[in-house]
Amino acid sequence: MYSFSVILIAFTHSVCPAVGKTVSGVFRSDTARDNNGQYITRFLYHGENGLMAYRLENVPLAVQKEARLLLFQGMEGFDNLSCLDRVSAARLTITLSSEEHNETIPRQVSPQAWHVMYADRYTCQEEEMDGVTEGVGFQLTMLNPDSAGNPLDHFSAEEAGLHSFYFMLILAYFVACCIYIQPLWQALNKGGPMHTVLKVLSTALLLQGLSVLFNYIHMARYARDGVGTPLMGSLAELCDMVAQVQMLYMLLSLCMGWTLSRGRKSQSKPLQWDSSPASTALALGGVVTQGALLIWEQFEDTEHHSYHAHRSLAGLLLMALRVALTLVLASVLYQIISAERSTLKRDFYLSFAKGSFLWFLCHPVLVFLSVIFNEHQKEKIITIGVILCQSISVVILYRLFLSRSLYWEVSSLSSVTLPLTMSRGPRNRY
Repeated sequence: MYSFSVILIAFTHSVCPAVGKTVSGVFRSDTARDNNGQYITRFLYHGENGLMAYRLENVPLAVQKEARLLLFQGMEGFDNLSCLDRVSAARLTITLSSEEHNETIPRQVSPQAWHVMYADRYTCQEEEMDGVTEGVGFQLTMLNPDSAGNPLDHFSAEEAGLHSFYFMLILAYFVACCIYIQPLWQALNKGGPMHTVLKVLSTALLLQGLSVLFNYIHMARYARDGVGTPLMGSLAELCDMVAQVQMLYMLLSLCMGWTLSRGRKSQSKPLQWDSSPASTALALGGVVTQGALLIWEQFEDTEHHSYHAHRSLAGLLLMALRVALTLVLASVLYQIISAERSTLKRDFYLSFAKGSFLWFLCHPVLVFLSVIFNEHQKEKIITIGVILCQSISVVILYRLFLSRSLYWEVSSLSSVTLPLTMSRGPRNRY
């Protein structure tokens, strides 16, 4: 509960307004001058009849400043250009001289990212600005063509299809819930060796389901106005972060408990989820490190994506941590399996390893593989792939801990290697 509170407080303070496809703000001359142009947003257009519409609040001031929007298709080497070179390198220039204006984007053979910047007469001026402090309020709306070719689609090319995916996933969760909720509820009420683990798995699955639901609500609204519901996007990321931390603690604590307790358990001691100081410290160390990196990443990337492309330092460190945790779990499980004689128990540990490795490695592997795909495909591949892989991981662990034929037989064979029950009663109770 303490870890959840820390994540909630930090996350709430780190979340900024999302960069939506309907963008509102203020064009500022001082910001544009300090940065050789005020960066506004980016959008991946596809096909033909793409549209960018703007609305201004103070047209006379914009005309006085000679305000204009600069659209670029590529940003490679952009930071090395001088101010004048940046302005002249714009693929498309839109003069801000009317209250409203619609600009048609040139036809795209393949989806391309367009970057929007603001510049005016003061942007490349070396001498001091004479009291130019007032900004120009604006609203930008970027639209892709829909299936009929009309510019009505708020989704960027990299987000196309995610709305339908979340909808199908909600249906799948609902059907699975209707089928399995009763036997799962009975297993949770019955207790037994797998009781605590099942509670953790169920909570993680619930958080994942809530994350999908919040993302769907956000994108359903987004499809209508290009802004969505930023609060829903923030809650979706928060649920995913808590699920990641909870699963990390469970998997790491279990493995460390198995290893550290092998030599000191008696045959008569009932099965337990060991919480020795050493195993707890190791698990909490991993949880704190991952939680800190997740929060750091939110500060660096304020768009609402549960599964970032990890171009930031925090994202790269997070991927490295997941790979390192996988290596730790692999080393621990290898030692246990190598010393185990029972085929049944080796199968149990191997199934546990599959579920754990899939949970930790799916994200780094998908980010690595995404480099071979086009820019507009990367986010969809990472998002859909991670959600499906982690759902499969939870299913593998559910089947493992719910199986009477496997887990309960293993539990009855030995109390030395499976410290998972919270029961304090006689062993023959089960």
